[in-house]
Amino acid sequence: MGLTGLKEALLAVIFVLFLIKGSRADSCSVADDSRFDCYPGLGASEEKCKARGCCWVPAASRRNPKMRAARYNVSNLDTPYCFYPSDFGGYKVSNVKNTDMGFMIYLELNSRGGPYGNNYKQIVADVSFETQTRLRVTIRGADDKRYRVPVPIQKVTQKSASQDYDITYQNSPFSFQVKRKSTGKIIFDTSAGPMIFSNQFLQIASALQNDNIYGLGEHVLPFKLSTQWQLLTLFARDIGDPPGGVNLYGVFPYYMNIENDGNAHGVFLLNSNAQDIILQPKPAITFRTVGGILDFFFFMGPTPNDVIQQYTDLVGKPIVPPYWSLGFHLCRWGYGTIERMQEVDKNMADNKIPLDTQWNDIEYMDRYLDFSVDSKKWHGLSQYVDDLHNKGMHYVMIIDPGISNQYSDYHAYKRGMELDVFIKDSHGQPLVGKVWPGLTVYPDFFHPNAQQYWTEMIDGFQKTIKFDGLWIDMNEPSNFVYGSTQGCPDSSYNTPPYMPSVASGQLPAQTICMTAKQYNGIHYDLHSLYGYSEGVATQNALMSVRKKRSLVIGRSTFPGSGSHQGHWTGDNHANWDDLYKSIPGILNFQMFGIPLVGADICGFQGDTNVELCTRWMQLGAFYPFSRNHNTINVKAQDPPSLGQQVIVASRNALNLRYLLLPYLYTLFYEASFTGHPVARALLFEFPKDANTYAIDQQFMWGNALLISPVIKQGASSVMAYFPSGIWYSLTGGPPINSTGQTLQLPASLEYPNLHMRGGFIAPTQKPGLTTTASRKNPLGLYAALDDNGEAHGTQFIDDGEVLQDMLLHATNVTYTVKDGVLTSYPGMANYKPEVTWDDLVVFGIKQSPGKVTINGAGTSSFQYDQKQMQLTVSNMKLSILQKNTIQWN
Repeated sequence: MGLTGLKEALLAVIFVLFLIKGSRADSCSVADDSRFDCYPGLGASEEKCKARGCCWVPAASRRNPKMRAARYNVSNLDTPYCFYPSDFGGYKVSNVKNTDMGFMIYLELNSRGGPYGNNYKQIVADVSFETQTRLRVTIRGADDKRYRVPVPIQKVTQKSASQDYDITYQNSPFSFQVKRKSTGKIIFDTSAGPMIFSNQFLQIASALQNDNIYGLGEHVLPFKLSTQWQLLTLFARDIGDPPGGVNLYGVFPYYMNIENDGNAHGVFLLNSNAQDIILQPKPAITFRTVGGILDFFFFMGPTPNDVIQQYTDLVGKPIVPPYWSLGFHLCRWGYGTIERMQEVDKNMADNKIPLDTQWNDIEYMDRYLDFSVDSKKWHGLSQYVDDLHNKGMHYVMIIDPGISNQYSDYHAYKRGMELDVFIKDSHGQPLVGKVWPGLTVYPDFFHPNAQQYWTEMIDGFQKTIKFDGLWIDMNEPSNFVYGSTQGCPDSSYNTPPYMPSVASGQLPAQTICMTAKQYNGIHYDLHSLYGYSEGVATQNALMSVRKKRSLVIGRSTFPGSGSHQGHWTGDNHANWDDLYKSIPGILNFQMFGIPLVGADICGFQGDTNVELCTRWMQLGAFYPFSRNHNTINVKAQDPPSLGQQVIVASRNALNLRYLLLPYLYTLFYEASFTGHPVARALLFEFPKDANTYAIDQQFMWGNALLISPVIKQGASSVMAYFPSGIWYSLTGGPPINSTGQTLQLPASLEYPNLHMRGGFIAPTQKPGLTTTASRKNPLGLYAALDDNGEAHGTQFIDDGEVLQDMLLHATNVTYTVKDGVLTSYPGMANYKPEVTWDDLVVFGIKQSPGKVTINGAGTSSFQYDQKQMQLTVSNMKLSILQKNTIQWN
């Protein structure tokens, strides 16, 4: 080659290098808010970053440059310096085939895989058009041998005839987009970031419609999540002092996004492995999980309530709780004696404060052994429970899953060994941990003998104590030692190559080894399903033993848990922040399909005080599940123990709850068919009103009642938002005709702020001190008229406990108001209440009626209040089993 040729060759090489450098520079030209972290956690450096084939560029803006020095968590996540280039390898399409349900995309790994090794070279994206509003996209290994979540979901075997969604994809790198067909809005777009599919690290990212995102629980956070670099870890964990954002007891990789036009959609990842979910300002979301597959369901709504209905269509509709469980409950760890419990019960009755159920925490047990009673300290517990039943009250006790292996004569351990139901360690022996009774083993509730075992234990205990429900705690499962008494084997399951940001920093911390063996897999995959599986077994056992509806309240939950149990939000504190945070916690669980939920009223840990407990009782009276509970060695907080202010506030708030129990029960009945939430965020009812999107200091019961609690210390008023419409106060005050505005309400120490929405009807019943007494009282009705003078509502009523074929034992009544006439229409009339419908209150009548007729006959038993525009008709003595007409003019 001559000099000229050599010069030309060198210039060509330089040009190619220039192109490569230019291309690399282009692929690293990513805006700060669109960067997807390539080196999560600690230890990132430019050298390590580039070794992963990623870009290292200091961010132009960071909230706090020192934040990276701390453990990667919700409070210190920030713009990454090390991030994936825009042309990161991922997968490319090799083939596409049509299927009966949609189509299947075969993918091959491009030149570069993920940073954690064992990348799958061939994967498949299986697209199924399941219903008009539900799309499923399952991304799995080509051999289809990876773990799948063993939780029942609705199976669809025929492709839907029409869909309100389109799905499109790009070839290389592979990405897909889901679009709402009716509006053209893209709701999920994975071209935003790289997709990785390796053995123990799966990642996929998507742009979000906007930052109106909710769900992704269980965490202690505001209802509307922040997209300003927020990390949300999902992995069931016993946390006694949970800071915001740390992974808690439940696992719900499911979110709702409100689009700019007010339409809503939902996205659910059916995956039970430990996960990190990152929200960033683009706005975008990244899912990272350490196992299983990427099994996505997209729900098209278009309303928030529709999204929740479509989600519960998939995972299961909520259970209808027994009527009595909607009453007020009291519990504490630290009653000490039966005599003290009797004293509390008497004080509640003497002060005319409703109480339905007494609970016992672990102190009743003999050496903290499940299915036992301390015969010295708690002698007479069985008689105490019988006495409660004779007074129309109920009783619930706690049990934990840890079974002591320290006593050869302990039946629960002996029988469990006989049936071989305990989780095994890596050597095939029952894994031994440590919980309240000391050394324990753990039932594997997925074992085919587990249901028989658990039913036998509950049946035997029921013969000793006639409890009405069970409280299942410590079921993450909790463990006071790391993994087991023998530690955990050196395994990538216990210390995976990518460690999600779980509390305590290690997967087996505060629980059992991830290598533990269960009947249908290893604990690494099944860990976050433990509470779910115990809830199923417990409810099945109670139904078998008691032959009627029973209450199960559990701590650790998963999608589908609501079909079997309710939930309380765990070990909160007696402080004002936890009072407020209880509201978003309850609203989240409505989204998750578990409407029977509440927080420990007045706080579990620490000493409460009069003002805090007053406000918390006013709020907690409207939790779907209403229980006051606190721990040992703190002051008592049952209302009478705190004095007259708390007594009055509790009595008034709980009387309102008991007055409205028929409405609340109807909401639970409706939820069992529709999945619609019982307690609702304002945005659930008013998704076109952007002012509601961040409101989590108020909430609604159904579509009719607005609760505006006091949540701040020393408050003399409450700033409450009223969406457009007419709202009527149930505790005094003139109607509010709102165009969508925030108003100042009184912060009464005696009565909570409760308003009824015009256009709706709520059934009522005169309150008693128990639900048993209440159900013997006359029925009533609240009708709140809209601008047109109209309203509508329904009522479901049964005996409150029937187990099988509930509709065959229920009565359903529809109520309407139009043109000054209220009509009740019985639909099915299979339950015959022994009480009559006596009272009607109509809000929104602008002038005093000259005449009121009941089924055509005039009556003088009515009153009119001009200030509240309220008509009250009394002493009607009607049967709801027949059509009735009440007219005023």
